[in-house]
Amino acid sequence: MAERIIVRLGDPILRERSKVVSSVTSNTEKVLNDMAQTIYADKGRAGLSAIQIGIAKQLIVMDCGDGLIELINPVLLEKSGEQEGPEACLSIPGVVGLVKRAEYVKVQTLNRAGETVILEAEDFLARCIQHEMDHLEGILFIDYVNELYSAKTGKKLKPQDANPILMQQKRIIR
Repeated sequence: MAERIIVRLGDPILRERSKVVSSVTSNTEKVLNDMAQTIYADKGRAGLSAIQIGIAKQLIVMDCGDGLIELINPVLLEKSGEQEGPEACLSIPGVVGLVKRAEYVKVQTLNRAGETVILEAEDFLARCIQHEMDHLEGILFIDYVNELYSAKTGKKLKPQDANPILMQQKRIIR
């Protein structure tokens, strides 16, 4: 296992659509292991998609407080309710934005054995799943926000600090 370098905002790969994993191979497992090591390398990391380490495959790892979860080719089956809360991204360090998401999600995914698994989540885990699944479509949390805040102070960023980031938005209409 190895910690991987996280791709930063401005790298065009973050806007690519990830490809379906055709079969779970030893290489797939190595990438998942490396991704897990990468999120555990620093405190406060909740999730990571493969695109964030430069691999355009539908792979996600996350730990939102209850242990490691791996998603391979996840498909959103259901969503309901609404929550709004702060989101950050390892690819856009130092900033936070308030994003509306579904309160509940039901996702179909594969596990390492290639078996189909259904995962139901709500609250923070549902938010993490939606955030990471957006990465698979080339969508970033900044695409949903009008304002950005400092991750350290919680204060609204001044236009000269926020605008270079917000200029890279791909507006999403829900």
